[in-house]
Amino acid sequence: MTTFESLGLTEPVLKALKTEGYTVPTPIQAKAVPHVLAGRDLFGCAQTGTGKTAAFALPLIERMMANPRERTARRCRVLVLAPTRELAGQIHESFRVYGRNAHLKTAVIYGGVGQRPQETAMSKGVDVLVATPGRLLDLVQQKFVDLRAVEFLVLDEADRMLDMGFIHDVRRIVGMLPKERQTLFFSATLPSEVRQLADSMLRDPLEVKTTPQSTPAETVSQSVFFLAQRQKRHLLVHLLSTEEMVRVIVFMRTKHGADKLQRDLDRAGIRAAAIHGNKSQNQREKALAAFKSQHPPVLIATDIAARGIDVDNVSHVVNYELPHEPETYVHRIGRTGRAGMTGKAVSLCDHEERPRLQAIERLLRKSIPVRNDLPELPHVEAASEPRERNGGGSRSPQGRPPRDRSGEGGRGGQGGSSRGKGGGGGRNDGRRSSGGQQQRQGAQASRRPRSESSQGESRPGGTATGATAAAPAAPTIRKIKKHRRAL
Repeated sequence: MTTFESLGLTEPVLKALKTEGYTVPTPIQAKAVPHVLAGRDLFGCAQTGTGKTAAFALPLIERMMANPRERTARRCRVLVLAPTRELAGQIHESFRVYGRNAHLKTAVIYGGVGQRPQETAMSKGVDVLVATPGRLLDLVQQKFVDLRAVEFLVLDEADRMLDMGFIHDVRRIVGMLPKERQTLFFSATLPSEVRQLADSMLRDPLEVKTTPQSTPAETVSQSVFFLAQRQKRHLLVHLLSTEEMVRVIVFMRTKHGADKLQRDLDRAGIRAAAIHGNKSQNQREKALAAFKSQHPPVLIATDIAARGIDVDNVSHVVNYELPHEPETYVHRIGRTGRAGMTGKAVSLCDHEERPRLQAIERLLRKSIPVRNDLPELPHVEAASEPRERNGGGSRSPQGRPPRDRSGEGGRGGQGGSSRGKGGGGGRNDGRRSSGGQQQRQGAQASRRPRSESSQGESRPGGTATGATAAAPAAPTIRKIKKHRRAL
């Protein structure tokens, strides 16, 4: 059996691991640590929650202890890039814990907080710097950070870091680093297009894989409900009230949707906390601290938090909305079933999300079991999809779809936009085409002598054209009535 001692780790690191209760290395640690100690560039792929952070932190601490150097102002020896503040904070804490006996100095840099403490931390130099790309570039441009002495570069969650949203920042940062360095990539998924980008930054990389690509942990039990979008809230409240859900993360696609669902659950008497990019760092840390407590609220998160939430004993993950990218599903459900424990992942899928579910099943190479034990849910007429898409339903006096204040979310906004384009004669349509407006006025005026009911009638879009044009016709109608009475 592989042990940490057999991996070549020294007493200071072994003592820290023993204090944390680590006895046996995980598969990714057992495979990666010897190669990192040997100085190889590495491509590491393993399931979320299997110890990737320790797989690069432990050997890098060993390499710095074996070759100590004096710290220089504004510089670092190890640079770790992470996609989110939460993940950056957790990696920083891991280096601090594992290196407590190595007398290393660490710092973490991310946005959403004041940069003055980060400037102070870098003023005398550090051994390990963990950062998100945006704030790091800000401090580099302001001359508070100097990257010319980096010996080791780590990209954690490499597929997300090399995503189109980060690729330009990552390339700029890599361009500032010394050519002679050791580069490590770690992630739960490594798609082919990401591999091509990584190969351009790595030198003769060694690929270490412990599981098939994009495979969720076998300890996670997956299932899916089929239902209408506007019934999801009712089902979620039912599941939270009836099933043994101890510590639950509910994933949403949008920040607005996360805040809205939090308000809905609060009204239903269920404690909830939302975490997403619009929250301040203090709000996010407060929500995570409450989630780690003995009586946690339901944590509602967007995919910015899908990678980096490392909380023990998460019993359930609920996909309230399925993600656009199948790989994101793997990271979401990887928040449960960690460190050999079991967990459950429940997905709520409406008609429009079926293609996303099929893409997820193709990635997993298996079907997700369907749950047919739906409780009796209230019938919501607005969830009738053909009517919603074709432009049915009520409109507000201004010609816009009525704002959804029910707290149920859904596709109301999409249906409204299609209705505004296709018919109903909204205010905007009248403004777009003056010729069409004149034709409607002429047609309305031609109908007035035939029907008294058209007098002073306004158009559905709320314009006063019909009422204004009807005013001249009124005296004519009164004269006709007077003439009939005279006869």
